[in-house]
This record gives sequence, C-alpha cells and structure tokens, in this order.
Amino acid sequence: MAELGTGELGTLARNPSIPEAMAAPQLFRAFVSAQWVAEALKSPRASQALKLLDASWYLPKLGRNARQEFEERHIPGATFFDIDHCSDHTSPYDHMLPSAADFADYAGSLGVGATTHVVVYDGSDQGLYSAPRVWWMFRAFGHRSVSLLDGGLRYWLSQKLPISSSKSHPEPAEFRAQLDPSFIKTHKDLLENLEARRFQVVDARAAGRFRGTEPEPRDGIEPGHIPGSVNIPFTEFLTKEGLEKSPEEIRRLFQEKNVDLSKPLVATCGSGVTACHVVLGAFLCGKPDVPVYDGSWVEWYMRAQPEHVISEGRGKTQ
Repeated sequence: MAELGTGELGTLARNPSIPEAMAAPQLFRAFVSAQWVAEALKSPRASQALKLLDASWYLPKLGRNARQEFEERHIPGATFFDIDHCSDHTSPYDHMLPSAADFADYAGSLGVGATTHVVVYDGSDQGLYSAPRVWWMFRAFGHRSVSLLDGGLRYWLSQKLPISSSKSHPEPAEFRAQLDPSFIKTHKDLLENLEARRFQVVDARAAGRFRGTEPEPRDGIEPGHIPGSVNIPFTEFLTKEGLEKSPEEIRRLFQEKNVDLSKPLVATCGSGVTACHVVLGAFLCGKPDVPVYDGSWVEWYMRAQPEHVISEGRGKTQ
C-alpha cells in the first residue's frame, strides 16, 4: 500500500466515478504508513490531534493475551482498545456492537474526542486482523476521522521503529456517538435475502471453515456457510508483508469472485471481526456503503434451519 497524503482524502480511497462533493465526507484516508505515524509522534502537537489505539484481539485457541502483550510492547503513546469490553454484554453472541452511549463513554475514556484522528493497529501475525473491526466501529458511530496503520505492529517492528512498555494514562475526552443503522445487517435481513437476493454476501473466513471441511474455533458451532454467500478469506486482502493490497489488486480480487461492487454487498465472517476486511477492501475501491452482518456465522448457525447451513462436512442435523 503506497503512502497516503496528509490531506483528509487519501488518493487510494478515491473513485473517479464518485462526485468529489459526495465522496469527500465519506472517504477519509483509510491508511497511514508506519513512517507517517513515526513522524507524527515526533510532532509536539501530535498528542492533541492523534490517538493510537492497539485493538489486538485473538481467538482463545491461539492462547495469546492481547492486553498483556500490549503492556509489554506497544507503539509509544498507544492505548489498548478492548473489543470484548466495548460490546453488548446482554447478547448471546460474541462482541456485538455496544449501544451508542456505551461506545461514547468507552471511546472518551481512551482519550478520543470529536476532533481526534484515531489510528488503529493490532499485533497479529497477519499484519492486520482485528483492527479493521474498530475502524468500522468508529465509522458506524459517526466518527470518520479514523485510519488504520498499514501493516500493523508487525510492519512497525520490521522497520525497527520505537516501542514502549510505558503505562497508558489517557486523558478522558468528550465523545459523542450516534449509530448509523446502514452499517449493520441483522439475522432477519440475511434470512429475508435468501429469497429476495437484494444483496451479495461475502464471507471473510478461511476457505476450509466456509466449505465446512475445517473446524470452527468455537465449541458447538459447526463450519459451513450461508446459502448463496461467496468466500474471500481476509488474508487475500493482504500482501505477504502484511500490508494492504492496492485498490487495483483488490478490485480484481472481487471480480475473480464474481462480486459486483456496483451492487449492494454485505460482509460476514465468524463473529463480525474479519468481515471488516471486506468492508475495508470495498471502501478502498470507492464503495463506502458495505454493512456487516454483526452476528455473523455464530448467530447464523445457532439460529439456522439445517437446510440453511451449506457444508461439505457435518452441517447441522437438527
């Protein structure tokens, strides 16, 4: 991913077919480079306008403690964003979006205010894994001044840039949030779409989980996919260095999977985290309106009739 300019609208998020006046409020630069962040941190004004958030989150089977890793090693000035904490704790499904009030309280407690430029990263081996979820969350709640650190902590370390183990003590800020319902699709929406076919569905899980030949990481959930959905594993949006592929490469990726970016599209995955890579990829191609099925496969499987679980494996028998 090439370096973006420091203006509000990064060239990589532009689409010549979208009128500039309409595109500008939507397409805030999606990425900043490690070099850009390193320079910004040297600026005495950076602490007022820039907020780095480490949004690392891992599936339990990996045995990684994201918060502990953050405390041991993070980008200087970063604060930890806990995806599980900032969620709807009344839901039976993993880390569903919290209420706008709860998100506002949490973001404010991390030092994010109305004028803050938020830069999100994570410490995954892939480069970016969970950070796009938080990028999407901020946008869903009306905060568009949010970018991702291209390549995440992995690329930052490869460039031998500074690391800190200092405690994070963010100064609380006032943050207001209002959920844009167009960012979310529900189980009802997906169920109706089986017949209506109003939108395409792209699933970002690994191919084996989608096909039903490799196990799901959660107990009691069998692999498989929603009828009619298409599989683009989130790793296909990334280069071998962990950087984001170019918009041209991503556009070809969608085309190869017969996904038409001129038509409505919905992203899904296991529990709404890696689905945000699909949202991000479409955004970089000039399509900023892709919602996430927040309950994703966990909710779908738990609520599905057996015929609505497509699998080469066991599927759902009752």
